[in-house]
Amino acid sequence: MPALNEPKLISGNANKNLAKAITRRMTVHRGLNVDLVDARIERFNDQEIFVEVFENVRGEDMFIIQSTSNPANDNLMELLIMADALRRSSASRITAVIPYFGYARQDRRSKARTPISAKLVANLLVEAGVERILTLDLHATQIQGFFDIPVDNLYAAPVFALDIIHQFSDELNDVMVVSPDVGGVARARELAKRINVPLSIVDKRRERAGEVAEMTIIGDVTGKKCIIVDDICDTAGTLCKAAEVLIENGAAEVHSYITHGVLSGPAVERIRNSVMKSLVITDSIQATGPVAKAANIRIVPTAPIFAQAILNIWNGTSVSSLFETETLEPIYDGQLQRLL
Repeated sequence: MPALNEPKLISGNANKNLAKAITRRMTVHRGLNVDLVDARIERFNDQEIFVEVFENVRGEDMFIIQSTSNPANDNLMELLIMADALRRSSASRITAVIPYFGYARQDRRSKARTPISAKLVANLLVEAGVERILTLDLHATQIQGFFDIPVDNLYAAPVFALDIIHQFSDELNDVMVVSPDVGGVARARELAKRINVPLSIVDKRRERAGEVAEMTIIGDVTGKKCIIVDDICDTAGTLCKAAEVLIENGAAEVHSYITHGVLSGPAVERIRNSVMKSLVITDSIQATGPVAKAANIRIVPTAPIFAQAILNIWNGTSVSSLFETETLEPIYDGQLQRLL
């Protein structure tokens, strides 16, 4: 049964820009002014986090918008403390909207005496009072099973498909989707199927974490406009190396579509100097100054899909309908800029 009260949104400090963009989209959808709940999130001198909510939230359907990106521990603690504050203030339901789910790469024990940190984070969120999770492109989809509460995992592939069709409308016959490793084939295949183009794979071998020893291209990329698809770009070493190998194997151009632009350390400099014509990321992580200024990095908005997902959850309607192009096209109408 649809809720009577309007959904209420509160944001931590991780990605205020995205939170405000979501409220603007919801204002357009509802025809009512939607704003973030007035709250104070600050640190004491010893860096302890303190949260104070200035509005009545008793009986309200609350949505906390907070990516657990760098600094991951601070942003995670903000999220947990906000959830606790809302639970103790008698909110009827608390949904954590986590565009980028930190610690997702620690989803299994890769060797002896190591943690499964993604499961620990799941336990912490539930214990803090979170009753539902809304996130985007989990690094490993099995993380949904770490929770005993509903998890709505949105996908960037439908949004990327719209953008690729928009950008390469006259050249789709020359486009080829590339998976940067064997583990990402399912994600790349999903995008390739949506835009009806062929798929190739970069087979890489690592000597140690962060270093790639050898890369081999599976598939013929000669004369193709290659689009590398992945969920996370951290230091961009592997991505830039893959782009070089594709060009060496005859690719005409290389573009990359990455959901979460972590872009730590030398990443921006590497991308700026790489053979990649463009890197497209979402705004799941708030862009730093260097990222925003980089000429070959473009940001695709996620506010339209998150705003609609929040409204669907609040109204008790389907979220999976947002995976369909027919549903997304009107939501993203006028949002995708042609830059090529």
